[in-house]
Amino acid sequence: MLAAITALIAGIVLLLISADKFVDGASALAGKLGLSPLLIGMLIIGFGSSAPEMLISGLAASEGNPGLALGNAFGSNITNIALILGVTAMVSPIAVSSSVLLRELPLLNALTTILALLILPDAFLSSTDGWILIAMFMVIMGWSIQQGRETQSDDLGDMVEQDLKARNALSTTRSVVYLIGGLVVLILSSRMLVWGGVEIATRLGVSDLIIGLTIVAVGTSLPELASSIAAVRKNEHALAIGNVIGSNMFNSSIVIGITGVIAPTAIEHDIIARDFPILVAMTLAMFFMGYAYRGPDSGRISRTDASLLLGAYVAYNAALLMTAMGQSS
Repeated sequence: MLAAITALIAGIVLLLISADKFVDGASALAGKLGLSPLLIGMLIIGFGSSAPEMLISGLAASEGNPGLALGNAFGSNITNIALILGVTAMVSPIAVSSSVLLRELPLLNALTTILALLILPDAFLSSTDGWILIAMFMVIMGWSIQQGRETQSDDLGDMVEQDLKARNALSTTRSVVYLIGGLVVLILSSRMLVWGGVEIATRLGVSDLIIGLTIVAVGTSLPELASSIAAVRKNEHALAIGNVIGSNMFNSSIVIGITGVIAPTAIEHDIIARDFPILVAMTLAMFFMGYAYRGPDSGRISRTDASLLLGAYVAYNAALLMTAMGQSS
């Protein structure tokens, strides 16, 4: 048990370090190759922080632990909205004004709806479902990038351009070392985390789904928390909420899609009855808090909104704890 806990903690720590270095190296190289700041922000910085979820879910699915894989994906999405946005908005209320992000919010809701239509009717994630989700991600990203290029001025692109000035200080050699070394450590630390999580679940007599929804989900969401808090402290609100939206789109399409392609699996009843409805509610809450009923130019996630998100997160995890206690008794 001690070895499993050590592997879990070490895996999370190494994930945080390696994901950060991986994104730094990839962003610097992309900037040197002439990619636009908007493209780097959406594809590399926004989705690079979701590399831990992708690797962990892929490894878990390939090793016969689809519960951990899906728990990681759904749990990370819930954590991103309720905990990450909640904590970040407590630090500083988040203004939602970027034209790209105002398009991304409805797209995230649309992607969540498509995911529901694919997995809820038959309670099964098939390889076909997985490929559809991956294809949807490609279509959405292609459209978003095209729309972003047609927008003459955008908060997200401007903020990423400022961020790249610091990243571009890296030499080409160091950028390559960060990129390759970060990826290698990401893979190794993901393997440690998956083994530790499964071993702890087995020893405690709880499902690997619960471990994925809680410990693993929080651990893999820490990069988004750090980057979002840093962004709002620099008044870069578009980056703060962009991290969450981008990560959730990636998890709902690529991460779950890869799980389905590698290991088609039945969706556990708890995901359908508890976790997916919570995810939908959180996604809609972010939409209304940040955009819909307040107008496209005045959307704001306030500290009051943050307290509601954090309260919902505490209640959700209390329910998970009760479930875990029931399983282990």
